[in-house]
Amino acid sequence: MGIFQRASDVLRSNINAMLSKAEDPEKMLDQMLLDMQEQATKSKAQITKAVADAKRLKREYEAKRAKGQEWGERAKQAVAAGEDDLARQALERKKALLQEAGELEQEWKQQQASVNALKETLKQMQRKIDGAKRKKNLLAARAQRAKAQRDIQSTMAGLNDNSAFDKFNKMSDKVEQMEAEAEATEEMADFEKSDDEKLEEAFANLGQKSDVDDELAALKKQMDKE
Repeated sequence: MGIFQRASDVLRSNINAMLSKAEDPEKMLDQMLLDMQEQATKSKAQITKAVADAKRLKREYEAKRAKGQEWGERAKQAVAAGEDDLARQALERKKALLQEAGELEQEWKQQQASVNALKETLKQMQRKIDGAKRKKNLLAARAQRAKAQRDIQSTMAGLNDNSAFDKFNKMSDKVEQMEAEAEATEEMADFEKSDDEKLEEAFANLGQKSDVDDELAALKKQMDKE
């Protein structure tokens, strides 16, 4: 549980870190899940070794017990043969073997209890990893939304910066100044014209006005006929 808890804490604490560093949330979540699964795999290997130790202890316990029972049968044979000394030695051997078997049994039971607890822990760890896998897409989507919101806020902050608008207004003023200078240049050009040039322009304009008057008279005449 300790291994998984540390990995889970890392998963939660790094969500904000990944956003501040502009890293890919989905890739980071995938890597975190891989790290969790690797820890689970290592734990499984350790549990497998513990299971093997439990099985070895059980075999040793059963072998000692069987050997002790065998010496008990030999003691019976010695008694039947009237060999009390041999029967006594056989019983002593039986007692020693059964005592060793009892000690091995206790070790085996303790090891088996530890194995059962480790197996349950591994199951809980794997269930949590499976749950994290299901939540990965949701967390990645939330991280992306948070990043997008942060980018939008940054953009809005840029729009609120008056420097761009100030530059725009300065350019507008510059264009207006250019237009005013062009009009002034034209006005000065008219002012510098000679009297003859002005007279020629006046007659030219008069002719244009006459053409317009002729067109207007023709239009009136046509409308009277209709």
